[in-house]
Amino acid sequence: MLEVQNQYQMTSKVSPKEETRRIMENVHTKIKFSRIWSMPSRWTFTIKSIKELLAEEATSGLWADPFAGYNSPAGLTNDLDPESPSKSHQDALEWLQSLRGHSVDGVLYDPPYSITQARMYGKKEYASMMYWANCKTEIARIVKTGGKVICFGWNTNGIGINREFRLDRILIVAHGGSKNDTLVTVETKL
Repeated sequence: MLEVQNQYQMTSKVSPKEETRRIMENVHTKIKFSRIWSMPSRWTFTIKSIKELLAEEATSGLWADPFAGYNSPAGLTNDLDPESPSKSHQDALEWLQSLRGHSVDGVLYDPPYSITQARMYGKKEYASMMYWANCKTEIARIVKTGGKVICFGWNTNGIGINREFRLDRILIVAHGGSKNDTLVTVETKL
């Protein structure tokens, strides 16, 4: 658990979330930052540098993946595609809502679409920022204190301090040429 000397003379009561935010503003955390080149793949978890990161970060416990696809190493898997080897085939938000609070040690969060892509491809249900925010809120609810979330995508926003997660690591996986980099964040729940 994070031990920080509180430097505030609080004259009014604040929420635990606000207190966490204030404390984190004064905590100097080291973020491990690295960049490596790897061949691109449609299936994120088959990329060599990402496999290596998972071997370091997702070392034990029960992990969940709401967008598992075909190669997820998580023990609890969900994917809309009924042909995928996932154990469940529900909408990701509904699946996350069905899980007990504080029940998993980690989550792999690799949505198949960005909001922009969802709009371009007519996937209206995924074109809402609220949908993705609700997924992240549910992820925060199901992860145990001290658990991790590893996010994959085109930004390093992760789950975020607003949901009481500390950013520990950023991996940029460069693919070269005209391919976009894959950005990976590793966060720990406070």
